[in-house]
Amino acid sequence: MSRLAYFTRETLISLRRNLLMTFAGVMTVAVSLFLFGGILLVSRTVDHGTNKWKHGVELEIFMQVKASTTQIDAVKAQLLANPKIKKDGIRFLSHQDAYNEFKRLFSEQPTLVENESPEELPTSFRVKPISPAYTSEIGNEFQNVPGVDQINTPAKQVKTLLNVTKWIRWAFFGLAGVLLASSLFLIVNTIRLATFARRREIEVMKLVGASNWFVRVPFMAEGFVQGTIGAGFAVGLVYFLKWLITRLLENQNKLLQPFYTSSHDVFVIGALVLLIGAGIGVLGSMIGLRRFLEV
Repeated sequence: MSRLAYFTRETLISLRRNLLMTFAGVMTVAVSLFLFGGILLVSRTVDHGTNKWKHGVELEIFMQVKASTTQIDAVKAQLLANPKIKKDGIRFLSHQDAYNEFKRLFSEQPTLVENESPEELPTSFRVKPISPAYTSEIGNEFQNVPGVDQINTPAKQVKTLLNVTKWIRWAFFGLAGVLLASSLFLIVNTIRLATFARRREIEVMKLVGASNWFVRVPFMAEGFVQGTIGAGFAVGLVYFLKWLITRLLENQNKLLQPFYTSSHDVFVIGALVLLIGAGIGVLGSMIGLRRFLEV
C-alpha cells in the first residue's frame, strides 16, 4: 500500500471515529469564518461608496428664499474666484430646479408635492472642491455672507458612517476571533481523542522506526479537511451575502448607488477564508499532537 493510500485511509477512519466532534469543529469554523468574511465584504462595500464620495465630494450652499439677484450673483462671483474650487465644479439650482428635485425625492408623497411651489424653495449652489480637504474650509467662508441661509457638507455624514462601520467591524472581528479560537479548541480536542484512541498503534509505529512526520500526516490531513470544509461553507455564505447586498442596493436611491460589492472582492475574501480555514485545521492538529510526539 502506497503512503498516499495509507494516509487517506487513516484520515477517513479518524474522521468517522469522531464524527460528532468533527461536525462541531466544521460548523464552528464555518460560522466564525462567515462572520469574518461577511464583515470584510460589508467593509469593502462601504469603502467603495465612501471612496466615490471622497473623489466627488460636494457642498451645498443654500440661499435664503428671498435672496436678491445681487446677493446670488455676489456668491457666484466669490465661488468663481476661489482657487480651491474646481473650474467646472459650480452648479446653480434655481427655484424651478429645486422644485424638480423636490418632486423627484418625494415622488411617493404627491400631497406634499402639491402643497409646495417653486417660489417657496431656496436657490442653491452645489460646489466641488479640488480636494475633499477643502470642503469644510470653503463652507466656513460663506457662513456670514449676505443672502446665504445654510451650508451643508457631507463631511459629518461620511465621518459618522465610517465611525459606525469601524465599531461594527471590530465587534464582528472580535466575535469571529472568539469563534475561531473555539473551533481551534475543538479541532485540537478531536485530534487528541483520535491520537489517544490510537496511542498503542503509534507506539508500535515508533518502535519499528516510523518518523514523527509519518505519524503526524494523517492527523494533519484530518485537521486540514475539517478546516477546509468549514471554510467552504463560509465561502458559500459569503457569496450569498454578496448577492443579498447587491439585491438590496440595486433599487435604492442615488445616495446608495456608489455602494457595491464586486466579484473580485468576493474572490479575494473567499480565498482568504479558505486559507485561514485550512491553516486553523493544520495548526489545531499540530497542537493536538504535541503531547504524544517528541518535538
